[in-house]
Amino acid sequence: MKLLRVGPKGAEKPAALDDSGTLRDLSALTPEIDGALLGNPVALAGIARALSFGDLPALDAGQRIGAPIARPGKVIGVGLNYSDHAAAIGAAIPESPVVFLKPGTTVSGPYDAIELPRGSRATDHEVELGVVLGQRLRDCADPATALGAVGGYVTANDVTERSGIAGEPTWVKGKSYDTFTPIGPWLVTPDEVGEPHALSLQLWVNGERRQSGSTGDMVVGVGEVLAYLSSLMTLEPGDLVLTGTPAGVAISKPEPKPYLRDGDVVVVEVAGLGRQQTLATGVRG
Repeated sequence: MKLLRVGPKGAEKPAALDDSGTLRDLSALTPEIDGALLGNPVALAGIARALSFGDLPALDAGQRIGAPIARPGKVIGVGLNYSDHAAAIGAAIPESPVVFLKPGTTVSGPYDAIELPRGSRATDHEVELGVVLGQRLRDCADPATALGAVGGYVTANDVTERSGIAGEPTWVKGKSYDTFTPIGPWLVTPDEVGEPHALSLQLWVNGERRQSGSTGDMVVGVGEVLAYLSSLMTLEPGDLVLTGTPAGVAISKPEPKPYLRDGDVVVVEVAGLGRQQTLATGVRG
């Protein structure tokens, strides 16, 4: 299933796309697309049945699409998880996954603006496969079991202010600005995605392809990442995990590095998970 949230910011309603591509209102079946829904297989099965019957109300396809998951409890990033990306920025492949946290306030919709922070000098883009938990996961040693805890997958852009990372002991400063995690347009359930390690990732800025890769090139796969994270913290339904980015980010380019500037249009796509288009806004100081 393709689940999404539509409507004005802060007042989105739950929805889904049926097989014909029609947007259907799920308000009668669930109050929200969140961890509670993703952790409830009976409710999900009910939505699937209703979509197959085709009797859910249709919604206006022209309205705003918000982030497809409401209020993720945690946003967890994994760095340097593609060898080509690590090589391009001159970093060694880590012995264990590099983990960082982003606040939930970074999450924004797939067509919302990326707000460049005041004083921004080096705002960068990172196309990523986003993984949303559907089941609680704690101290899981088996990657296959961990993979079974996935509730859905999303297209994600792990926007990063590089000047907030350089020379810092953690990456938090460069990762935490509002709007720095656009996700969507849809959350796609695992049954529809199938193999998560065979998805192409693409990113364009102003029509120029900047990143092109495949989730098959991850150093540590989705199940392994989730199992490892579960040894560090309890993962809850609705938590969002960003699994790393392939080569092509702006910091790896020759000078002058093509960091995001006011007015840049960023298009991000993960195969089968939809394409997002965001506008970078703000004036660098």
